[in-house]
Amino acid sequence: MPGKGSMTRPGREVGGTEEACWLDILGIEPAALASARPVYRALAQAIETAITGGAVRQGTRLPPERLLAELLGLSRTTVVQAYRELERRGLVRGHVGRGTYVSAMPDPESAPFAWRGKVAATALRSHGTSLRDLMGDAAEPHRLSTAVGTPALDVFPVEAVSEALDRAMRRYGAAVWTHGPTQGQDVLRAHLAARYGTAPSQTLVLSGAQQGLDLVARCLVDPGDVVIIDRPGYPGAIHAFREAGARLHGWDVVRGDLDELDDLLLRSRPKLIYTNPTFQNPTGWTMPVRTRRAFLAVASRYRVPVVEDDTYRELYLGAAGPPTLQSMDPHACVIHLNSFGKVLAPGLRLGWLSAAEPIIDHLSALKQRADPQTQNLVQFLVADLLDSGAYDAHLGRLRVEHRRRSQAAAAAIQRAIRPEVLRLTAIPSGGLYFWCRLAADIESRDLLRSALPHGVAFVPGHAFYADPAGAHELRICFATIRPSDAESFGQRLAASLESARGILSVRDTLNADHR
Repeated sequence: MPGKGSMTRPGREVGGTEEACWLDILGIEPAALASARPVYRALAQAIETAITGGAVRQGTRLPPERLLAELLGLSRTTVVQAYRELERRGLVRGHVGRGTYVSAMPDPESAPFAWRGKVAATALRSHGTSLRDLMGDAAEPHRLSTAVGTPALDVFPVEAVSEALDRAMRRYGAAVWTHGPTQGQDVLRAHLAARYGTAPSQTLVLSGAQQGLDLVARCLVDPGDVVIIDRPGYPGAIHAFREAGARLHGWDVVRGDLDELDDLLLRSRPKLIYTNPTFQNPTGWTMPVRTRRAFLAVASRYRVPVVEDDTYRELYLGAAGPPTLQSMDPHACVIHLNSFGKVLAPGLRLGWLSAAEPIIDHLSALKQRADPQTQNLVQFLVADLLDSGAYDAHLGRLRVEHRRRSQAAAAAIQRAIRPEVLRLTAIPSGGLYFWCRLAADIESRDLLRSALPHGVAFVPGHAFYADPAGAHELRICFATIRPSDAESFGQRLAASLESARGILSVRDTLNADHR
């Protein structure tokens, strides 16, 4: 059989592949196939083998039934049966008027049903597992993982939370365990509204901020709509809007060029703008007050709503951040999103958003279909922590600890690694992250592969871009590095860089030998 993708026979172009080449690509001898019994099953097996071996890739359009029948000297009915067999196995999917496409790789032989080929096209857009794998890596006890954005859980207020739980269960009784309003418990909404200067009717409680992004995407974005996002920006926002079918255009947040933003709005006519303007993930950048005013003026001029992701606002290391975009917005075009996961613990899965009442009504209706209510107990718990002052006391301790960790981790990295090899772009004044740049000869994905055996994990830069970028950037969550572990982290990261450079050197030598 000729090599993968070879095209040795002449033929017309179909779906990027010459028609007559299909016999070579599928490795089929018409005479041998004609003697098989039943023929359609042998043909289906040959196509499956080509898919498994990589000769026919996912997304490839298979030749029309009539054409393949002519090439093989078979009846069209036999080819139709073979395609139906492949569809039954979940490997291909037929579309009326468009043809038959490879939709999945084969499932393991032990799989009782071919689910892969049944997955909807929208779900396939979210099939990447890189971030999910990094979260799994973070759970490894021997690993110094800085991949997941988590506050210093060592200072979690265990005693205060225990007391608040007792009070909540005594105070609210059966209401803890029964159904609750989709918009959230009144007591928590009142606390949030008072704390952030909105009204309870403009507040929607969420099972984490990510749910808010998903709801906004489903509520406002139609397939093909343009969404402007931070570049680089939060991967969860990239995924949420991409899964809604949006076309993503990045705005360089660190440069903060409002002429660039104006031009993007003029050219792309976006459905909305997503931004994380305070202690931004991943860069730590904060939008100045003057820029915020101009930003809102541009958005208002084009009548584009703004999603303000404010999940890091209260995690300042020195001075507090500027006022929220929502508080500066006279036109009610800002949807403000926040979470308790970055201050208390991500396992609580509690967030909220605030916006004009009409959009709150739409978002509540969407939320109700999949999540009729956010867990009552955690809402009552957090409401008690806010009411008693325990939440603010914890915040004060957390800021002190994060400042210690930021300083210790930055110093350890700078001692262990030369700045021309790995450089912190800035020491942030809040948030959880260092944004780092690598030397031009090292890519962050290669570095991660070398780092995992050294017991270190981080997020490579490409995860923060909707376009191909970030190859020489990476994000480190300094809040997960205890001061006592900072030197070890710096040394392990330095060793990982040496390993990565060694692997790259060997690869370059091998490539040179083959040229």
